[in-house]
Amino acid sequence: MESREKEKRTLSYYDENASAFCEGTRNADMSEMRGRFLQYLKPGTLILDAGCGSGRDSKFFMESGYRVVALDGSEEMCRQASAYLGQEVQCRRFEEIDEKEVYDGIWACASLLHVPHELLPKVIARLIAALVDGGVLYASFKYGEEEREAGGRYFTDLREDGWKKVLEEAEEEMKGSRLETVECFVTGDVREGRGEEKWLNVVGRKKKIVE
Repeated sequence: MESREKEKRTLSYYDENASAFCEGTRNADMSEMRGRFLQYLKPGTLILDAGCGSGRDSKFFMESGYRVVALDGSEEMCRQASAYLGQEVQCRRFEEIDEKEVYDGIWACASLLHVPHELLPKVIARLIAALVDGGVLYASFKYGEEEREAGGRYFTDLREDGWKKVLEEAEEEMKGSRLETVECFVTGDVREGRGEEKWLNVVGRKKKIVE
C-alpha cells in the first residue's frame, strides 16, 4: 500500500473515532515525559504540539505559561481540540510543516509513529528545521521493529537502534544542523490496564554544525 494511502486511512480512523479517542487519552498521566522535555526549555518559550490529538498536552503547556501552536492532521480531532483549548488548532500534516527556526520546543507525543517508515526521515528533518538552534524535540513510538496496521491505523514501531538509523537518514536531509539525542528511554503505557505495552521516548537538541 502506498504511503499516502496509509496516512489517509489513519486520518480517517481519527476523524471517525475522535470523541472516543479524546475521552480515552485526555486523562493519561504524561507528567514524567513532559517533565523530561520541559527541563530543557525556558518558561514562556514557544512549543509546537505536532499531532496534538485531544489537546491534553497543549493545555498543560499553556497553563504552565508556555506559548503553544497546536496542529493535527485529523479535521475532527482539530475541531474537538480547538474547543477544548479555546484556541484554533491548525489542521496540517507533518509533510506540510515548513517553518524555519521558529520553535523552541516540538512535542510529538505518539504522533510520528503514524508516519510511514520511508517518509519518517524527511518528516523529522522538517521538524529539526523548524526548531531554533538549541531547540528541543520530544517524540515517542511504540516499542518494536515493524511497520504494521492495527485496528484501522498504521504504525511505525521503533527501538533504540531504529531511532538512531532514522535520525542518521534525517540528518542527511539537513544542511548545517543536526539533532543530538540527549535522552532515550523506555516507559510503560500510562493508560489504565496497558502498562505492559512499551514506548520508546526520545529527547533531542538541535545543534548547528560549524565547519
